[in-house]
Amino acid sequence: MTRKNARELMMQILYQMDLNNDFSGETRDHYLQGKKTGEQAEYCQEIYDLSCEYKNRIDSLISQFSVKWKIERMPKTDIAILRVATAELLYIENIPTAVSINEAVELAKKYGTEQSPRFVNAILGNIEKEIRA
Repeated sequence: MTRKNARELMMQILYQMDLNNDFSGETRDHYLQGKKTGEQAEYCQEIYDLSCEYKNRIDSLISQFSVKWKIERMPKTDIAILRVATAELLYIENIPTAVSINEAVELAKKYGTEQSPRFVNAILGNIEKEIRA
């Protein structure tokens, strides 16, 4: 599995977790069981763990920069994409910022609405500026 595929898988898992309202660290094996993550297993586990442990901080940053949009009203696919990318931006230092943002925009093109790529790009760009500041 490539890192690109791993991001897509984690976006799908975080989407599922959101639908189930289940962000507990104890269910990681349930969500990752049977997935052929190969050399990306550590990355997938890390994104899962970070998304559970720091969900409030991640969601707070997304909310801060999503003007006039509450997380509850955003498309769940967009939220899942933003959570993966924000976890990368905040906590995984060996992934270049531009890569995280670009990959998130590509996922938004594939899974989101017509407005999703611009929306995701704008929010992540602002989060990246906030982190640097």
